[in-house]
Amino acid sequence: MPFKSGFVAIVGRPNAGKSTLVNTLVGQKVSIVSPKPQTTRNRVQGILNREDAQIVLIDTPGIHKPETALNRMMVDELENTLDGLDVLSLIVDASASFGAGDRFALEWIRRFTGPAFLLLNKIDRVAKPLLLPLIDRYRKEFDFAEVYPISALTGAGCFDLVSGWIARLSEGDPYFPADQFTDQPERFLAAEIIREKAILATHEEVPHALCVLVDDFEEGQGIVRMRATIYVEREGQKGILIGKGGATLKKIGTQARRELESILGTKLFLESFVKVQPNWRQNPAMVRQLDWRRQLEQLADLQGPSESV
Repeated sequence: MPFKSGFVAIVGRPNAGKSTLVNTLVGQKVSIVSPKPQTTRNRVQGILNREDAQIVLIDTPGIHKPETALNRMMVDELENTLDGLDVLSLIVDASASFGAGDRFALEWIRRFTGPAFLLLNKIDRVAKPLLLPLIDRYRKEFDFAEVYPISALTGAGCFDLVSGWIARLSEGDPYFPADQFTDQPERFLAAEIIREKAILATHEEVPHALCVLVDDFEEGQGIVRMRATIYVEREGQKGILIGKGGATLKKIGTQARRELESILGTKLFLESFVKVQPNWRQNPAMVRQLDWRRQLEQLADLQGPSESV
């Protein structure tokens, strides 16, 4: 049987289940997940390795209309997803009513000229008789190549979905080693894990107003030493993140450290701080720092050109 490989993007409205699906299929934590919309801010690749194929899954920010510099960066990430793509997959919440946001998502995917799949997610929450009318509704709006009812949470329908993707891929060598599950550097994944725990520990406007930057990531023998800063926009948000006597920040740090030790397979010494950066979401320079690809470029510039012997 010939080996196949290619790129599949998962796009959709915020909270449709994109990150959950990628994590489920890869079998590893690739993207952070929370009940809050617009949790995913960067384009993240998770790598699904099989004996007969390698599928590079691209998790993306939710399709939405940009209002801030941060939102514009997220939309740019979406636009860049279409380059070199083999299959585009629109994931929708089958348990929610069809609305203006779904129509906007359908309009957005029209720019892709290749095969587009419709993934009806959260079927574990929907009575089966309701699925056929929903499928008809979407097919009238767009000519999907395939439609798959799935549950990203339980994995229901995902085996057939993966087979459908592979059928659309070309024969070719894998793009990544078989033991690699993401293209993200460890320091970016670490920042995202901290952000996830901070989102889950807070409420109201705080999750949207926070970001995490890793100031130092030093790998030693048997331990990683890491210092990270959580940025918010107002003093009140800082107080919520720190909590009474520092209890909330300590909880965030403990949960992040435990998960990162499991992912990295080593002990982690984590220092975390909270700083106020007013209106950082409207600051293009600050937003650019959240792109891990730019972070790598900056690190390379600081280290200077490598010397050959």
